[in-house]
Amino acid sequence: MTRLVAIVFGVCSVLLATAQERFTLSGYVRDSLSGETLIGATVAVNGHGKSIVSNQFGFYSITLPRGTYPVFVSFAGYQPVQRELTLDKNIEQSFYLTTKPVLQEVIVSARRRDGNVTNAQMGKIDLSINQVKSLPVVLGETDLLKTLQLLPGVRNAGEGNTGLYVRGGGPDQNLILLDDAIVYNSGHLFGFFSIFNSDAIKNISLVKGGMAAQYGGRLSSVLDVAMKEGNLNKFEVEGGIGAIASRLSIQGPIKKNKSSFIISGRRTYIDLLAKPFIKPNSDFYGSGYYFYDFNAKVNYIFSEKDRLYLSGYVGRDVFTYRNARRVFKADIPWGNSTATLRWNHVFNQKLFANTTLVYNDYAFSFGATQNDFNIKLSSGIHDWNAKTDFDFYPSTRHKVRFGAAYTYHTFTPNVLSGNQGDNQFSPDNAMRKYAGETGIYVQDEWDLSERIKVNAGLRYSRFVQLGSYKIFSTDINGNKTDSISYGRNKPVKAYDGFEPRLTLRYAINDETSLKAAVTRNLQYIHLVSNAGSTLPTDLWVPSTYRVKPQESWQYAAGLFKNFNDNMLETSLEVYYKRMNNQIEYREGYTPALKDPENDFVFGKGWSYGTELFINKTKGKLTGWIGYTLSWTWRQFDTLNEGKKYPSKYDRRHDLSVVATYQLNKKWKLSGVFVYGSGNAISLPERFYVVGGILTQEYSRINQYRLAPYHRMDLSAIYTPRTRPNQKFQTNWVFSLYNVYNRLNPYFIYFSQEGSPYDGTLNIKTDQVSLFPIIPSVTWNFRF
Repeated sequence: MTRLVAIVFGVCSVLLATAQERFTLSGYVRDSLSGETLIGATVAVNGHGKSIVSNQFGFYSITLPRGTYPVFVSFAGYQPVQRELTLDKNIEQSFYLTTKPVLQEVIVSARRRDGNVTNAQMGKIDLSINQVKSLPVVLGETDLLKTLQLLPGVRNAGEGNTGLYVRGGGPDQNLILLDDAIVYNSGHLFGFFSIFNSDAIKNISLVKGGMAAQYGGRLSSVLDVAMKEGNLNKFEVEGGIGAIASRLSIQGPIKKNKSSFIISGRRTYIDLLAKPFIKPNSDFYGSGYYFYDFNAKVNYIFSEKDRLYLSGYVGRDVFTYRNARRVFKADIPWGNSTATLRWNHVFNQKLFANTTLVYNDYAFSFGATQNDFNIKLSSGIHDWNAKTDFDFYPSTRHKVRFGAAYTYHTFTPNVLSGNQGDNQFSPDNAMRKYAGETGIYVQDEWDLSERIKVNAGLRYSRFVQLGSYKIFSTDINGNKTDSISYGRNKPVKAYDGFEPRLTLRYAINDETSLKAAVTRNLQYIHLVSNAGSTLPTDLWVPSTYRVKPQESWQYAAGLFKNFNDNMLETSLEVYYKRMNNQIEYREGYTPALKDPENDFVFGKGWSYGTELFINKTKGKLTGWIGYTLSWTWRQFDTLNEGKKYPSKYDRRHDLSVVATYQLNKKWKLSGVFVYGSGNAISLPERFYVVGGILTQEYSRINQYRLAPYHRMDLSAIYTPRTRPNQKFQTNWVFSLYNVYNRLNPYFIYFSQEGSPYDGTLNIKTDQVSLFPIIPSVTWNFRF
């Protein structure tokens, strides 16, 4: 690490040495009302073609020759600010922007207007919370992950599910971060809702190609979610009451302009609504389900150079089953917990640092009792993480970022314990595993010329499986014959590698550019699932002496063009992704309380396709059209006779149309239409009666497809007219999910009637659908 830092500073010093009489303008860009920093605001020097974008903490730095300059600061949805500044010394200057009137402009994206053309980043999409809240919802719950599924290259796991599948990758191949803490399970209600409470979220960034070097450990994408910091100037309360859940957030200053806080909670009341309808003689009497989220964050500004943040999240799903007649009960809680401590420090006008300590935990538990017999099964993963990141601004042509991180993982695939009366049992089946993961990176955003921009990065990662651990030798019958033991924190197996990332942009003119990117990624931890969605029973397992890390190379190219003063953004991207060491269960696998890696098989995968994106960003009517044409394949020597087969979530066609119309000051209308090719599935092709038992012979893997999926949703937001300076504000959100009542297939099953012995056997195919047309109403308030 010391050598890396020395090289970076050496290169930057050479660049600086060529400049004479140059001074630096630096500071923060903030919301004038709340004091929240603005991520991705543009600070431009008019007439000189120089600009910089504020980083994820709102900090900017730009170096120019001595002189007087008109500085223009802009951010989507805010009134721009222009000041004339004389640079005859280094200046620290923060800018405060105010929001625009609602009808002056409706904003889709919280980012620089022409950033899709001018920057070198590919496959990155930033969404504003206001846009997420404007779209139709199911059961009254705003969900940012469902909004992301409307973008090209991103598809869902099925009806109502929040799982993300990005460019042919699985759900475990997405790095999901909440204030730098990894989220291992992003779903509530078995994946139907996401864990992200929109009232607590400030910014959402999705990177599906050309991943920056500071991100690592996943093959497909990065979803970086930042929580609000809290209003530095005044107290605010906001919330909502919906069809199945209510929300409440409180934020405000602890010390005005110095320190602030935000706390935000959400809870469903499915259990309370259902309780009156469950009769005492029902098998489900006393059963229930609910989930809740709690977000909290505090921050303190010591000076313009130092700021401290402490944030946390706790979310739980709680399912209980009670059956008094069978004297049986079960409790199944699961959820995430995270805590993040961050320190921002400005060393000087050119060097910004962020140091972070993170704890995150995902746990699943199943407990059951019948008479005097009790059993408990639990699994999970928790991490301790420390990292530091530096942003260095040597000149207007370079922005250098470098840093390092270390994570200590503890994996618990299965732990079983129980008792019957006084007899306790705790089999030695915990199979707990430990690992350390290290990453070091450097990246340079370099303007080679006015037309050519390069984003080049290199990441080195290393993953070490650690003890305590025992490796068993077995005979041909699977009986253990010998073992090798490793003590606590002793290395068992190590993997490492370099992960280069390169993106090039060539500007044809001010509104058109060509981009190309190549990235290599390594993934050292894996999600083991028998299902297609991120269920709480899924297991996270590390790379071990038997399980190698996943690896991918992704190549992408695209044409980006804006029209009519950036009112209409368009892009056409093509990509090809090759993935090695993909993991599936062996044929005939059945779940058991043993180390799951003994039942893994390994193969390869590849995905390729084209993505079209048309986005209208200004005017009363805004929205986008996204279309993806893609193919995703898998191939394993021991599966499907060694032949390639389409991945479960291979989808040939995927279309989304999103529109929002600001009718007047009171009414905003929104609509969504989605269409997608059906999921690939395996089906039984023949039925036999063997020994009086009906048996099935299945097709090749994923040889068939379900019917295509399509749906339309509509919503209207009504905001009553308010008096000037009125503190209490409300709105009503009316939504219709699945307007024309399309019964989309969730899964299909086979049923039989009659008997094979008298020739009356009839086998039928039945389809299960989840959501018919669903109306919902939500009342939101703020004061």
